[in-house]
Amino acid sequence: MLTLTHVSKTFNPGTITERKALKDISLTLNDGDFVTVIGGNGAGKSTLLNLIAGVYECDSGSIILDGTDITEHKEHMRAKYLGRVFQDPMMGTAASMEIEENLAMAYRRGKKRGLRWGISQKERNDFKEQLAMLELGLENRMTAKVGLLSGGQRQALTLLMATLQKPKLLLLDEHTAALDPKTAHKVLELTEHFVKRDNLTTFMVTHNMKNAIRYGNRLIMMLDGHIVYDVAGEEKKNLQVQDLLDKFVTASGSDENPVSDRMLLN
Repeated sequence: MLTLTHVSKTFNPGTITERKALKDISLTLNDGDFVTVIGGNGAGKSTLLNLIAGVYECDSGSIILDGTDITEHKEHMRAKYLGRVFQDPMMGTAASMEIEENLAMAYRRGKKRGLRWGISQKERNDFKEQLAMLELGLENRMTAKVGLLSGGQRQALTLLMATLQKPKLLLLDEHTAALDPKTAHKVLELTEHFVKRDNLTTFMVTHNMKNAIRYGNRLIMMLDGHIVYDVAGEEKKNLQVQDLLDKFVTASGSDENPVSDRMLLN
């Protein structure tokens, strides 16, 4: 579903602040892969995700999505193929619009637009049914402004919007980092439900080692712009947090623990 070949990215090249964020990354995601991506601050996780999304252009290499070369496609051109949930719950929705209006926009993603904007009764019923699955009571507040919702409710709504039209690839950029533990757990459960239900190819960046191990069928570890560990199947299922810590230490070539405190949070 996704193939990256020899992708590199350098910020501020030729200046005193030059930083090589990604260094010759090659990666293939198969259809239906749920990949969790772990790494310390500055490892290149979010840069890689943003490169796939089209936020950044790669300096070299190619990006192929479901057989289509999207390397030169701008961010808005890739949007019809991708579902995305951001770290900030405020970024994935339009605060001044109603819940059902936000869902209608997501439902029309990639479709031909006309002058007609109204939401049909069938669409409204479908939206209500989808919202009920979130178990947050939002199905009874469909005309409420999204700006009145809590961060957790908005993130759950964003997740629903990102998967309403089955995307070729779902991008999750630390999408529970800004939530309290209970709400984060709920959003992750919803994530797993949507991914399994629609067999979505998913790329989830996280700082939480336990979540990286628990969710998905494949785990990738990044360090200093490189992929240093790629594990799947039974080997991933049997991983423990200490195994990942040991991998970090080995990959860093240092006895000092390169893992940030955020990654150890439960």
